[in-house]
Amino acid sequence: MSELSIPSELITRLRAAQRIAALTGAGISAESGIPTFREAQTGLWARYNPEELATPEAFQHDPKLVWEWYAWRQELVRRAEPNAGHLALVNMERHMTEFTLITQNVDGLHRRAGSHQVLELHGNLFRAKCFNEDRPVENWPDSDDIPPRCPRCGGLLRPDVVWFGESLPEAVLRAAEQAAANADIFFSIGT
Repeated sequence: MSELSIPSELITRLRAAQRIAALTGAGISAESGIPTFREAQTGLWARYNPEELATPEAFQHDPKLVWEWYAWRQELVRRAEPNAGHLALVNMERHMTEFTLITQNVDGLHRRAGSHQVLELHGNLFRAKCFNEDRPVENWPDSDDIPPRCPRCGGLLRPDVVWFGESLPEAVLRAAEQAAANADIFFSIGT
């Protein structure tokens, strides 16, 4: 295995930096065994039709199918472990005055690795929100209902992820844009 060579100019800039922002995509979690979406032969969209699983219309048409697909994805992620890339970002966060991790991933592996300042642009597989009220639901009663129901209004719960045709959450997007604009150094990893 060859030793990593980091240019001295980058080391100097890293040491001087007060604010760092890092954007991560599916590539960082691929090393943990999480399938990416867009790889031609092995990506999830090569095997599944996004219009049938990742749109509000798909959920309205067959909420059970959509919920079960996300439950399958949750199980994949539960078996995965954060990898060296996730841990390197945790280490960087510990040594920086201000560090913001912006991720397109919904797997939660950055938080499991120990990152604290994480902006999840596309949501998180392990959270749910009410389909009717579009509000997060922290705890919902155990039930055999698939999908589960909102304890407030009785509507269906859906995964708290951004689906095709939906906008990114405004507050998270603004925070990500601000962190990127204010960063002394910006990393783009796995995207």
